[in-house]
Amino acid sequence: MQIRAELCHVDTLRCIVRVEASTDGAVLGSALGEAATAEEAEERALQRLNTRLQISPPQRLEQVAVSPQDNESSKAAEHVAVERPRKIEAPEPVAPAPSATPQISNTQDPPSETPTDPDDWSDELTAIDLEIRRIGWTREQEQAYLTRAFGLGSRHKLTRYADLVAYLRQLKLIQANDDASTAPAPIRRGDLLNQGDSMLKQLGWNSDQARAFLQQHLGSTSRQQLSDEQLLQFNMLLEEQTLKSS
Repeated sequence: MQIRAELCHVDTLRCIVRVEASTDGAVLGSALGEAATAEEAEERALQRLNTRLQISPPQRLEQVAVSPQDNESSKAAEHVAVERPRKIEAPEPVAPAPSATPQISNTQDPPSETPTDPDDWSDELTAIDLEIRRIGWTREQEQAYLTRAFGLGSRHKLTRYADLVAYLRQLKLIQANDDASTAPAPIRRGDLLNQGDSMLKQLGWNSDQARAFLQQHLGSTSRQQLSDEQLLQFNMLLEEQTLKSS
């Protein structure tokens, strides 16, 4: 009896082999086998064929034939055993046991140039409306003040939260019925930095001296790490130093 094997299909997941038994040119039967490798698929197909033909013990292959269209795939299957993926049930998530002491991360975010702006500015905008009514300014008077103070004709063009807060803080200092053209304007961050540069130059300090003074009084190594309020405080400290040195 002659047994012929044919590799019908091969991919990264499976191989399918067909075996056929014949004698004197007459086909006795055939069977298909599927497995991760061509060899395993042959064994399964042969076992099915032997069971079907009731041949025991199982017959070994006398001749192996490969279909021409799968010749390249069969070569890969002969040398590479591909494991079939198995479905692995994920373990149930286990909640960590509560700890008696809170975990503290040692990683600290680097300081930003300015405080993080909140997403909602509605409270500040409402407070500005109340202050404008208290002072008694019209829309045109407020626009004139904003143009002089920030170079903008509308409060809605204030894109920095720090500028909005500075505007609100300054409005609270303005008396009712004060003239918008002469009312004091808030000090902006750029102005604060320029003022600081001027006083540092007046003191004759180099960058190392300025950094040491900043570290001593405000715990920072750069003015860019300070909020607008801290920057104003730093300038006040510098002003005290200039008065002492004069």
